[in-house]
Amino acid sequence: MNVLLIGTGGREHALAWKIAQSPSLDTLYATTGNPGIAKLAKPADLIVTDHKAVVDFCKNHKVDLVIIGPEAPLVDGLGDSLRAADIAAFGPDKAAAQLEGSKGFTKDLCARYDIPTARYQRCRNALEAKAALNDFGLPVVIKADGLAGGKGVIIAESRTAAETAIDEMTAGSFGKAGLEIVVEEFMQGEEASFFAISDGQNVYPFGTARDHKRVGDGDTGPNTGGMGAYSPATRLTADIEQQVMQRIIVPTVQAMKQEGAPFIGILYAGLMLTKEGPKLIEYNARLGDPECQLLMLRLEDDILPLFYAAAQGQLEIQPAPRFSSDHAVTVVMAAKGYPASPVKGGSIQKIEDAEKLGAIVFQAGTKLDGEILKANGGRVLNVTATAKDFKSARALAYQAVAAIDYPDGFWRKDIGL
Repeated sequence: MNVLLIGTGGREHALAWKIAQSPSLDTLYATTGNPGIAKLAKPADLIVTDHKAVVDFCKNHKVDLVIIGPEAPLVDGLGDSLRAADIAAFGPDKAAAQLEGSKGFTKDLCARYDIPTARYQRCRNALEAKAALNDFGLPVVIKADGLAGGKGVIIAESRTAAETAIDEMTAGSFGKAGLEIVVEEFMQGEEASFFAISDGQNVYPFGTARDHKRVGDGDTGPNTGGMGAYSPATRLTADIEQQVMQRIIVPTVQAMKQEGAPFIGILYAGLMLTKEGPKLIEYNARLGDPECQLLMLRLEDDILPLFYAAAQGQLEIQPAPRFSSDHAVTVVMAAKGYPASPVKGGSIQKIEDAEKLGAIVFQAGTKLDGEILKANGGRVLNVTATAKDFKSARALAYQAVAAIDYPDGFWRKDIGL
């Protein structure tokens, strides 16, 4: 099977690492930009917003399956263009990707189909959003409706902070993502991430994780795309996982099919475990980053037959995916200044020393300058380790972080705590 992988981040490096192990693989192609991926795949020099170029590449290179990693190409409709050309694509079409592309769309879907989530109000401008604050207590959650790279959520502790967040969002602090706003009640509980794989009708669980979004130790500072994670999410017991499938995941897949937008790919539910039971915070329409890195290490099955069956609408011919009982921890090494203004260009050395310890270092925002690896983004490396127990996995991940020489980087010291 010839495969094209779309995306250049740490998630895609992890996917490439797993795909490269598949007995089903003939040739792996991947969009250029990440030196870690380049070691595993042949380069595909593509601008992914040029759908015709992507389709032509697939036809010229006899690509059997396209795996779309990031959210932006999904929301842009790349899946639609590939399927229109009879090319199998793992990832939802544009209509189904609204589950991530518009928080308001998802909240409305939950309301129509009685899927448990926080009370909310959609607002088209700052005036409406500020008026909506009167219907919510404090703290209150202010969300940019569109894609904001995992950063478009503000938990406001005061009315002044809420109004400031609204003004900044509508003024363009998150680009077009904040042109509409969702004001939402603050839910008490513990967060967890639940993943499922769907072919539009059938759906299987696909692992759990717990992400650390805030930039600083002790969950302080602004939200980021994720500073580290661990898997499995220990608070998601078998009973709670069953509740999540029955009350949230399966109803969503059925609802999207009924709405005429069947969901194909990975459905990533951000959950709040409340006293009333699990509730949906929001959906992502793809694997999480850095959660994917953990799941790829724990997944025991060949990934390609599973993804291909889902893309073909035939997930039922594959057994449910199996995950190791091992624990996995990943620590993000980020560039100083992230998330506001990361410092690029810092040199990175001794990755091989970290991997000699038994960890795997997935590259995210990196580039090669001659033979020197340098930082080229906000989140730079995902230092990932597995072990039979959580404590050992966490210790190994941090030993590996300490082995890497990246003076311009920083990382949280409390991932998993």
